[in-house]
Amino acid sequence: MLRRTTDPAILKALPGGLIEGLVGQERALEALGLGTAIPGGGFNIFVMGPEGTGRHSAVRTMLEARAAREAPPDDWIHVGNFSAPHRPRAIRLPSGEAIRFRDAMEELLSDLGVSIPAIFESEEYKTRASAIDRQTEEEHEALFGDLNNKARELSIAVMRTPMGFAFLPQKEGEPLKPEDFQKLDPKEQQQIQEQINLLQSQLKTILEKLPRLDKARREQIRALNQEMANRAVAAEIADVSEKFSGVAGIPEFLDEVAQDVVRNVEVFMEADEAAQKAPLPAGRLASARHPRLRRYSVNVMVGNSAGDGDAPGAPVVFETNPTFQNLIGHIEHESQMGALVTDFTMIKPGALHRANGGYLVIDARQILIQPGAWEALKRVLNDEVIRITSLGEQFSLVSTVSLEPDPIPLSVKVVLIGDRMIYYLLHQLDPDFGSLFKISADFNDDIERSKDAVRDIAKMISSITAQKKLKPLSLDGLARMIDETARLAADSEKLSLRIEVAADMVREADHWAKERASEEITAADIAKSIAKRRERVGRLRDKLREGITREIVLISTTGSAVGQINGLSVLSLGDQSFGTAARITARVRMGTGKLIDIEREVKLGGPIHSKGVLILSGFLSTRYALDVPVSLWASLVFEQSYGGVEGDSASCAELYALLSALAEIPVNQSFAVTGSVNQMGEVQAIGGVNEKIEGFFDICAARGLTGTQGVLIPRSNVQHLMLREDVVEACANGKFSVHAVATIDEGMEILTDRLAGERNENGGFPQDSINGLVESRLRAFADLRRRYGKDEGNGQANDSGEETA
Repeated sequence: MLRRTTDPAILKALPGGLIEGLVGQERALEALGLGTAIPGGGFNIFVMGPEGTGRHSAVRTMLEARAAREAPPDDWIHVGNFSAPHRPRAIRLPSGEAIRFRDAMEELLSDLGVSIPAIFESEEYKTRASAIDRQTEEEHEALFGDLNNKARELSIAVMRTPMGFAFLPQKEGEPLKPEDFQKLDPKEQQQIQEQINLLQSQLKTILEKLPRLDKARREQIRALNQEMANRAVAAEIADVSEKFSGVAGIPEFLDEVAQDVVRNVEVFMEADEAAQKAPLPAGRLASARHPRLRRYSVNVMVGNSAGDGDAPGAPVVFETNPTFQNLIGHIEHESQMGALVTDFTMIKPGALHRANGGYLVIDARQILIQPGAWEALKRVLNDEVIRITSLGEQFSLVSTVSLEPDPIPLSVKVVLIGDRMIYYLLHQLDPDFGSLFKISADFNDDIERSKDAVRDIAKMISSITAQKKLKPLSLDGLARMIDETARLAADSEKLSLRIEVAADMVREADHWAKERASEEITAADIAKSIAKRRERVGRLRDKLREGITREIVLISTTGSAVGQINGLSVLSLGDQSFGTAARITARVRMGTGKLIDIEREVKLGGPIHSKGVLILSGFLSTRYALDVPVSLWASLVFEQSYGGVEGDSASCAELYALLSALAEIPVNQSFAVTGSVNQMGEVQAIGGVNEKIEGFFDICAARGLTGTQGVLIPRSNVQHLMLREDVVEACANGKFSVHAVATIDEGMEILTDRLAGERNENGGFPQDSINGLVESRLRAFADLRRRYGKDEGNGQANDSGEETA
């Protein structure tokens, strides 16, 4: 009964092959299947359960299998918005077309980077441009020719100077010097001045016409450029448009691209100059990637292409770092001239984009600890669209001008994986959670131990060794591993489903099997793996045991004492748990019915421990000396306890110590006690029973087993016993014992080697029984209190400060 073992013989007829799926998780897998089968509408899934039960692998296997049968989702791209550059457009394309369209646009730009400069270097363009220039020059010459003819008729010379035009009077074809002009008749001077004024007025008219002529020339050149560019652009655009003619939004976008290219044809000329400076064969590529040509690029947000190594079907995305940006995407910036700038090509997709049309798996704890990530996920699931914003904008920390990309419609099934506490807290504290995650898949911790279950677990362990390419397990090794899964479950009638923990044991055992050059993993290898791990994490356990064996911490394992007993507790630190002993003492005297819990008084006792002590008070006051007032003052304490005390598993030990102090009967210190008690005196089950027994066994073994030492446990905990083999062997050899008790009376009889006693027909206990001595002591306290009250007189204060009658 101390350790239920598996007979290796029942494992001989295991069927061959690897087991598929998980053992004992039918309910969780059914919930997963339902959640994935119901589309949208808040039927997202929360997968809960302890670590190591195969939650992640089960989710991955089921989702990948289902996704492989589904059609791949559409692609999404962001392109430039030429009328509103700060609002890039989102375009949906059939699956696999986004990358093709991006490559087609890159090829288009590359071709335009060659054809546009070439057409502007053609003879036709040069001839027509020269004609426009020549026509403008002729118009210029005609205007100035009229001015020169008029000036010649008036005998005035038109001179060009650095300061502009100047008019000089002439005489006999020679310009007049200023002193000769002053010698002329004033009337003649006036006449010449009027003629010069007339010419200046004509010159002013000419100069006013020149900008209009130049503007007309530029318009003609621009019209010529657009005409010539249209020839190159129309043919190239037509090829791309024909390839994607059936995709909504692409023809309209290409028309806008064509119009913008024609309006900004000089950009391609600049790109061509940059390409000519680049080394070959990178010249053409440099032309296509000129910074000013990025406005015509295609930013693929979701591209389903077999060339990317993606599996066919719907996507299954496991986001291991679900930050705000990694979920919904973000907009990058680059530094230019000391300023941060961006454009639509710097929009980066998030996990929701990649999982759109498929499945997104997130660790619940990870998303909850990321600022803004949980609220962002709920918002996109409620709105069913993905809007890319920055976290700074969400919290109003920045107000810079940025991009506002078109939102992308969202259709995704989100699977959260977390423990049960997170699930229940979210249900209680987040009003949106229940409407968004309507399916819960709860993975079991363990499974009922049956012949079929043993074989399924054995087959799963064998499958793990094959998958991880470990040495095969012998029959005794496999049986030992099954026993360890029962120990992990802390129940001899169950088997743990924490397969990953079992897998770690097998991997370490495989190492020890290799050390001794064995062809298979045996029970000895499993045992060594367990012992080595216990040794690795046992520093603190050994330190505590050393303190006891050196009598720094006072724990007696021999002799007897009144009002003193060994209690047992479990310490859990990280991934290790171990049992240890603590001395519990009780002291009693006459009082007013007050039971003092010293741990609670100094705020070291938790509420459950305090509840256990109050139950003791209820037990005493309703079982003994019912015809007299309770006149007891008692104190209980964990000796040499400097940390918190919580739980009610020591309430049995506290009651034993209290009864011993009241009856003045010594308790055998060779025993340690665990168990909780109710007001009826029934001993109730507790947790960590294996660790507690082993902890006291190790203390006794370190001091030397006497054959009288043992542990008292609740009878209802017998089904949980999966003790270490050395403890079982010591019990079998009569060196240690484990006693299962159902009532306090049973335990007191073992601890004191005296009958507890039951009430007779007169309503009293036998005088020399434990209960008789307790009741007699309590009556004596009541009599003493009554005499004390009489001696003090009416109206005097008793020891508790209360008035007595």
